[in-house]
Amino acid sequence: MGTDDKMENKGQDLKGRAKEAAGSVTGDDDLKNEGRADQAESSVKQAGEKAKDAIGDIKDAFKK
Repeated sequence: MGTDDKMENKGQDLKGRAKEAAGSVTGDDDLKNEGRADQAESSVKQAGEKAKDAIGDIKDAFKK
């Protein structure tokens, strides 16, 4: 996982947390749900990048 990808995912997660918190404080369920969706998307991207890294590690192990 590249540093840029990690930073982008972290930024999306933080943005989602902020939206969820703002939605909770203001009673805006749409904003709250949008924040949760941003966080979920970030988690899915992160999991995909980890899987891609693991596959690369396995390929490298067989090359040796």
